[in-house]
Amino acid sequence: MTDLRLELAYARGIHANYYDQMGVYHETSVETAVALLAALGIKADTEAEARAHLDAGDAWLPWDIVFEAGTKPWVDIGEATWRLTFEDGTKTEGRGAGALPVVPLGIHHLEADLPHGVQRITLLAAPVTIPLPDRAWGMTVPLYALSPEGIGSYDDLLPLVQGLGERGGSFLGMNPVHAGFPADPGLFSPYTPSHRRRLNVLHLKTSGGASNPLVDYENDGPARLQALREAFEKDKGSKAFTDYLEAEGRSLETFALHQALSDRFGPFWSGWPEAYQDPESAECTAARAELKAEIGFHSWLQWRAEAALTEAQAQAKAAGMSHGLYVDLAVGTHPHGAETWEDRDSFAFGASLGAPPDAFSAEGQNWGLAPFNPITLRDKAYAPLAETFARQLRVSGMLRVDHILGFERTFWVPQNAPGSYVTMPRDSMLAVARIEAARGNGGAGGIIIGEDLGNIPDGLRDALAGSGVLGCRVAMFERWQWDDPEFKPAQEYDQAAIASFSTHDLPTWMGWRQGADITARARIGSLDNAQTSKDQGHRTREVEALDRLLPEVELNTGQDALHDFLARTPSRLVAVQAEVILDMVDQQNLPGTTSEYPNWRLRLPGGAKALAKHKKLDRVAEIMRQNDR
Repeated sequence: MTDLRLELAYARGIHANYYDQMGVYHETSVETAVALLAALGIKADTEAEARAHLDAGDAWLPWDIVFEAGTKPWVDIGEATWRLTFEDGTKTEGRGAGALPVVPLGIHHLEADLPHGVQRITLLAAPVTIPLPDRAWGMTVPLYALSPEGIGSYDDLLPLVQGLGERGGSFLGMNPVHAGFPADPGLFSPYTPSHRRRLNVLHLKTSGGASNPLVDYENDGPARLQALREAFEKDKGSKAFTDYLEAEGRSLETFALHQALSDRFGPFWSGWPEAYQDPESAECTAARAELKAEIGFHSWLQWRAEAALTEAQAQAKAAGMSHGLYVDLAVGTHPHGAETWEDRDSFAFGASLGAPPDAFSAEGQNWGLAPFNPITLRDKAYAPLAETFARQLRVSGMLRVDHILGFERTFWVPQNAPGSYVTMPRDSMLAVARIEAARGNGGAGGIIIGEDLGNIPDGLRDALAGSGVLGCRVAMFERWQWDDPEFKPAQEYDQAAIASFSTHDLPTWMGWRQGADITARARIGSLDNAQTSKDQGHRTREVEALDRLLPEVELNTGQDALHDFLARTPSRLVAVQAEVILDMVDQQNLPGTTSEYPNWRLRLPGGAKALAKHKKLDRVAEIMRQNDR
């Protein structure tokens, strides 16, 4: 007989079992089920508590209805009376499903008087699909690495969008630019943000900074903030800034309060005095008045950051780039940063996002990131997700969703038990993506790309393609066989995709060919001599196998052959990497490491201006033109 706590877990979307990437079968234990239920906000330590939750059911949750925008949705409410509140706040009412009006693009709210009580219904009026982009190409860069000195800035994007636009490039991609932790400049990973609906202010341009080969966040971060404080004193009364404050309202004030309190108490709200851990407490209310000047400064930083990105996007479009900036959405947020402080109940606590065991992590991975709680996300009619998308597409034309496998299921790792998968409301989340894409890019419509690599659930790629969400086709992974390497020819790549050789988490072109990633892992002790030799031998076979698809490959001409291969694929978009253009060997991030490797600190030789003028870009542009891009 199944333990009722397991039965409740399955009913609330926790998987009963799963296979990891190595094909090993795992069953979810009672211990894991209880821990993950608690993370969802459901206390079920005993079977009696589980029975009470099962008996209560989930009638309190809204229904999700996904349908084509601009049509009349059919909702299974019989002849019930209903009240419809449109996204813009206007209201209407009626009786019976057949009386529902045409519903425009957006997220709307219906209440129906059903026999069991008032049923809340979320109406997701979305385009059927996001139109595929024309064949095009662009470049990806690490923003933090674009300046020869200090921390790369939003202004460093300007020469690159101009140079790419002149050469026919359509987009410029970069790492996430979410708000970080300026109170602790050592917390600089772009994929462990403090708030994904706010911007990283350390990318605002100031003069000075170290010119070391590695970006020095810990010294240059505080110096940059001090220079920005001085600029704020001269600019804080501008009308544009006061208009921004009025438009952003209390949400911006709350974020800025968090930043001001971080300056006083430290970066993580979990370590603050308890009275300040709730943004609506009496103490925080008093702090809004007491820290008014600091709140103004942190609000001004957000205004400056958004203005800088908006200008870069405008310059990109003026230079002829059809999409402009291509930004990245991190898969999760820090569990004790600004986003979870402001919007606590949208996230799961007591469990972290991670990954199941694989060949590199026998115990699985714990990413230290707070996942969206699918129950409260649904209860809030997906407003947090919609705002997250909208914020990115307000300053860009393309958005990459890191680890979009999480739209189908997310792997949660509780504090004291093995992890398991939790089902997410995929179809509704994809509808939100289509809605915000239609509104993005200044109303012209944005492009959504999903990083669909790893242990891919059955049916997910079909669902993404049906929504017009492009997949990622990474050349070093696109192969028929792994043990005896055999790579896919260019014509076998998917059309609804962006093709590239690598990513920020993988070796560069030169580094892959040399086995630099293997050498790096051996150097830090992750691989012993025998494994290092075995991996290097396999890499040699991999390089030979790929070279068979790239005619006349030599180290001095291999880049042309690689870019020609990518350009010939059916994939609508091709991303050329700055590290390939610059012959860089070391990759930007070595997954599974922290201080052992200089993650997110490798500077691009010469910076943005030198890259924008690089002769190899002319050759890339010619190759792309020859392949109708």
